[in-house]
Amino acid sequence: MRRAVRPATLPRAGAGGPAAALKGERQAAPQPTANPASGLASNATEAEEAAAFPDDGVEVARILGAWGVKGGIKVKPLAARPEALFASKRWFLRAGDAAPAAALPALLRIDSVREQAGAIVATSRAVADRDAADALKGARVFVARSSFPRTAEDEYYWVDLVGLGVRNREGEHLGVVSSLLETGPQCVLCIAPPDAKATELLIPFVAAYVDQVDLPGRMIRVDWQRDY
Repeated sequence: MRRAVRPATLPRAGAGGPAAALKGERQAAPQPTANPASGLASNATEAEEAAAFPDDGVEVARILGAWGVKGGIKVKPLAARPEALFASKRWFLRAGDAAPAAALPALLRIDSVREQAGAIVATSRAVADRDAADALKGARVFVARSSFPRTAEDEYYWVDLVGLGVRNREGEHLGVVSSLLETGPQCVLCIAPPDAKATELLIPFVAAYVDQVDLPGRMIRVDWQRDY
């Protein structure tokens, strides 16, 4: 049974999207310097902050504010199964619609993440107290796609499926995956056809209709017709 996993939303370009490449762990991130006024740590220069953001950054959560009085950070994951939040110890922050009161650190090194009372709570040595955690409220949390946990066989992340071409068994190009829908036990591929005036195709992401997912070749092969 094929299964699409949604641990995160899609990558976003522009202000919240990738700024520059970070070569995995080989390139050391700038060390934070203390900011006593806010309780937050800040990186040395704007250039270093921009360089820290990974080119495969994917938004996975929003910061809701403080948890407790010791700098706990309460976050809202953007997926029902937030594995990416637990797997990565490097959270990259970008301002949300309501910009946080204090300047955001570009990189937040996470010491712990746990589920508590229906919420997800993280801690970081860079966030010293409740005021510092509250200063992050509204921030968007990104992690590198390369840090996501490995998937099981025939299991795929949404972010990897969006943008793939789709062809049927006859070799006809049906379009490109524009998004996915959750419909209870299964996901549905939303296919944008080559003709912008044509109707969007909706193909259940199950083995009965999906023959192959070729990630390196950026193609999904399906048992489907335009007029289904």
